[in-house]
Amino acid sequence: MSIADLVAERSTCMRRHVGALIVKDKRIVATGYNGAPSGISHCSKAGCLREQLKIPAGERHEICRGIHAEQNAIIQAATFGANISGGIIYTTHQPCFICTKMLINAHLTKIIYREEYPDDLAIKMLEEANIPFVKL
Repeated sequence: MSIADLVAERSTCMRRHVGALIVKDKRIVATGYNGAPSGISHCSKAGCLREQLKIPAGERHEICRGIHAEQNAIIQAATFGANISGGIIYTTHQPCFICTKMLINAHLTKIIYREEYPDDLAIKMLEEANIPFVKL
């Protein structure tokens, strides 16, 4: 988890710094942190639309410049051809509903996180998918 913390330091989100890493066969195959897409102004420069609109955590994810850490880890794996099926993700925060759906479809076998995130739908979906999620 300390590596996920280190990755989170690269986050450019003004609300929450999140880091994630995907491990397979005891090797780190991808990392990700939350922030704006490549070539797009970071929130620290452009401002946080979610803050301006006073959108609570766990709601209206589509109104955000940033990509979540879990999404960036999956994208990094795809970009470099790393097979993550059967892997485990370590993330500083419980994945949201959108990330949860992506992690299920990426065939990750376990989610380990440290801090909770207010998204009951994500928990229900993980339970239905029978994917263990462990809070450290």
